[in-house]
Amino acid sequence: MSKFTKAEKSWMMYDWADSAYFLIIVTAIFPIYYKEVADNAGVLGANSTAYLGYTISIATFILALLGPILGTIADYKGMKDKFFTFFFVIGVISTLALFFVPDDNWLLLLIIYTLTTLGARGANVFYDAYIVDVTSRDRLDELSARGYALGYIGSTIPFIVCIAIILTAQMGIIPLSTSAASRTTFLITAIWWLAFTIPMLRNVKQQYGVQREPRVVVNSFKRLAQTFKEIRQYRTIFLFLIAYFFYIDGVGTIISMSTAYGTDLGLSATDLIIALLAVQIVAAPFSIVYGKLANRFGVKKMLYTGIVIYMIVCVYAMFLKTIADFWILAMLVATSQGGIQALSRSYFAHIVPKEKSNEFFGFYTIFGRFAAVSGPFLVGVITQLTGSSAFGVASLIVLFAIGLVVLMFVPWTAARSATADLDNTLEKSL
Repeated sequence: MSKFTKAEKSWMMYDWADSAYFLIIVTAIFPIYYKEVADNAGVLGANSTAYLGYTISIATFILALLGPILGTIADYKGMKDKFFTFFFVIGVISTLALFFVPDDNWLLLLIIYTLTTLGARGANVFYDAYIVDVTSRDRLDELSARGYALGYIGSTIPFIVCIAIILTAQMGIIPLSTSAASRTTFLITAIWWLAFTIPMLRNVKQQYGVQREPRVVVNSFKRLAQTFKEIRQYRTIFLFLIAYFFYIDGVGTIISMSTAYGTDLGLSATDLIIALLAVQIVAAPFSIVYGKLANRFGVKKMLYTGIVIYMIVCVYAMFLKTIADFWILAMLVATSQGGIQALSRSYFAHIVPKEKSNEFFGFYTIFGRFAAVSGPFLVGVITQLTGSSAFGVASLIVLFAIGLVVLMFVPWTAARSATADLDNTLEKSL
């Protein structure tokens, strides 16, 4: 790939910035810390895992409802920048607030965690949509993949620092309890997220959008309604979103509940954290590989590859018994976790008209977020009914299978030509 522009570099740096949140808070340290707090409060085993799943569902349900509406408003020039900043600030402040939650209050911990989720994922709605503002269509796949790769690399740095703090606290080298050390990692996450978002705030601005007009909110609802009326014109986009809804459901659920599942299997916090660190390291080069292979073999074929690998993960999860099994599972996830997310983002950017990117990325969010509601909820219900987390994880294979089948019916060539026609029409009308 040719030399990156300042805007492209700054856009990718946000992956570097907020990936620390998704690793430390969503995936690794917070779930383990929450499980300890919940267990101490008498909320044991599978029940505490289920409550975490329900909390994730509530937060993502709220964002799913807001996504298309906010995205449509953000299509007005200058509004995307304001919305991104608003959600980013909510995310950072609430992550800081986790540091101050008493270690015996599991319910308040989940409430604050809900706010962090709204902030982080809300900011991502507009961050993802910015990709059409910072680069050209022929660079979308590789730029998106490299952004994810940077995220994996960048998140390992604060993660290693956080692990060191927790381990040294456990060994008595530093005068902190394990609980205090865990809460300190939330503070580090917020500072990292804030510091490396500065280039994004300075150098990335909305380039495409519609002209501002009176009664912004009212007219945004009208534009949203008009999009639904023209649903046939955007058939390719919505067909892809249906496929995305199903397969990203499984991906997100495995990411957000992997440590809780490992804890239920009896694996130690140290084993889980080291395995997750290895996932970050392995996932970075594989994200780039996915981007390069997409240029050679096509985006859809690489998405198929990622989905099939995740189906294998679901089956293998049924047989996990030892730390070696967990490592094998973790490495399988690492090969495709970044690639499937990066190429989904760039694929969608390929097929949407630039001037309506925020509106459509709002739909991208609602499909992804509603999927994130159903996945953890499904795992929570199946886990409680069967008393086994393994059955909950295995049930996700159905979602990957449906996503794979629907994706086969998305016409890539037609999508690109239709989008080009839409872009040309919009450019002529502005």
